[in-house]
Amino acid sequence: MPTVLVTGATGLIGKHLLPLLKANGFRIHLLSRKVQPHSNADAVFKWNVNEGEIDSAAFEGVTHVIHLAGAGIADERWTEARKEEILRSRVKSAALIRDALTKRGQHIEAFISASAIGWYGSKTDTHLHQEDELAAEDFLGETCRLWEQAADGFSDVAKRIVKIRTGVVLAKESGALPQMMKPFQFYVGSVLGSGKQQIQWIHIQDIARVFATACSDTSWKGAYNASATESCTNRAFSTALAHAMHRPLIPIAVPSFVLKTLLGEMSTIVLEGSRVSNQKIRTTGFTFQFTQLEEALKDLI
Repeated sequence: MPTVLVTGATGLIGKHLLPLLKANGFRIHLLSRKVQPHSNADAVFKWNVNEGEIDSAAFEGVTHVIHLAGAGIADERWTEARKEEILRSRVKSAALIRDALTKRGQHIEAFISASAIGWYGSKTDTHLHQEDELAAEDFLGETCRLWEQAADGFSDVAKRIVKIRTGVVLAKESGALPQMMKPFQFYVGSVLGSGKQQIQWIHIQDIARVFATACSDTSWKGAYNASATESCTNRAFSTALAHAMHRPLIPIAVPSFVLKTLLGEMSTIVLEGSRVSNQKIRTTGFTFQFTQLEEALKDLI
């Protein structure tokens, strides 16, 4: 039986991914800071990225690794210390896994790493960005570049390397959507900034299927943009969300300077956004269950 080692399994994507991996016939090992039973895992092993500690037993029989671990991009204000934690939690954790495999002389079928459409940077333009472009030079672009560089470092221990550049994951229980809904719950929902910035979204069920497919389908290699649609502005998203929640959309947009004051540099996440192409992932034969925003929001709300 193939065995997949998963990091970050208690996060939003991991919770939906594990049942799919089980259904696909995988035995599941988890790496976690706390060793406690997990309903969808066959075994849980301890690691501590900051201390460079990892239980070697976690790799027994492992044929695939799915690396989801990483400090939340939008969980805290971007101080210099927080930026370092965001980067370290992704890059150092991948290096710890690679070093463990190397020391064991163990080779795996595939290393599948999370990444993000932040690869293309915090900017709003009309260009349709594709996977073969260089990473942007801002904080998000540089973070994704080093994140994916760490994944590419598995070339000597993994037959395949897959990097999933994830868009905004929509789920009802956590993540971006509940935060987006809050202003509308209090009847003060509105467009943010110019409203022209793109929101590259994907339904939680679809992103879980993307990672499960990347694990099972040996034709998947390299980077893939995981976004259900190539174009959705903040204004269009806000309008659809107001309709789904049966709430009004306040006609006055939240000024950019207000969000910059509240969020600092992190405001670029909500004030900027580019279009990305999902053509490459669709050419693999992968089909999204949710391609229309209204349909996705209806399912979740």
